[in-house]
Amino acid sequence: MTRTDVTAGDTAPAAPAQRGVPTTEAWLRTPSAAPGVLRVRPLANEATASYVQRLATAYQLTLPQLLDGAGITLTGHGTLPTAELQLSPAACHHLAALTRTPLPHLARALPRLAASDDAHHTAAAARWKRLEAEQQPVRACTLCTRHRSHDATDTAWVHPAPHRLVCPCHHQAAPDPRLTATVRTWAAPELAAAHHAHQRLLRHPRAATAWTTARAITTRWYDHQQHLTHRWHTRLARLCAANPHLTTTGSASPALLTRDLVIYPETVALARALATLPNRPHRDTGKALNLIAHRLGLPHLASNATDPLRVFLTHTHHRPATPHSEAPTERSRL
Repeated sequence: MTRTDVTAGDTAPAAPAQRGVPTTEAWLRTPSAAPGVLRVRPLANEATASYVQRLATAYQLTLPQLLDGAGITLTGHGTLPTAELQLSPAACHHLAALTRTPLPHLARALPRLAASDDAHHTAAAARWKRLEAEQQPVRACTLCTRHRSHDATDTAWVHPAPHRLVCPCHHQAAPDPRLTATVRTWAAPELAAAHHAHQRLLRHPRAATAWTTARAITTRWYDHQQHLTHRWHTRLARLCAANPHLTTTGSASPALLTRDLVIYPETVALARALATLPNRPHRDTGKALNLIAHRLGLPHLASNATDPLRVFLTHTHHRPATPHSEAPTERSRL
């Protein structure tokens, strides 16, 4: 079916509808909050606007047409990834009914679904809200998206958790919102290996703190070209060779656009090392540095007094060890 705009006085003959897909006019006659014909599953941590757009594409409608047909009033203008769609509580219920998905399930998949600051709005309304750079979603894996979209589109935007940076099944990643296409990672197989190591890290009770610390340290090393510069330059070159679009993106350099991806394996390795350091005050920073150097595949870590890793090891004190904490457990075997 071809997409048609609904306008007053439109006398052009309607194109034949595909089986199971309603025409625009028929769709707009559907009662508000009625269950839809198609089942379009959301991606994990998908942006609300991305999901609504994929749903509209599956019905061969524009996003405003879909919302209007669902009885939701749209205000403002915006586009992904620089803006997000915010729904009132009533509009959330309409969307859940349309998609035939319980609202709690939909809210778990769409982290920004209930982000409206007008919780007392009783009407079914949606509005566009501009996002700051650090809040913007990134491109999702195109093959995962196509699978969840009845082959209607391969474009979706997600707010990925740190441990979902890479799609290990399809070898794709999008570490920066300014990338309009995903990065194929098959040229750097260590990225998929790091993804699986990151999943094991999540079982450790100190995983979140270790990850935050490790990412801050490796980002500093990358920006100041320390310790792992040659390895990271080599990985960046391989990724650029496999993804020519990285060198034609005018908004930023490939080194900046792919930074989180380039440093990912070492960030995971460092986080695992920090999470499993002995649970006692660091009396011997040198031994800790040697252990971490081994985990990073380096002969040594020659760091000065201001190196972020040395600062962390010198000034961070864990809780004193208990008699049971000395023995390794399943949670700490990383």
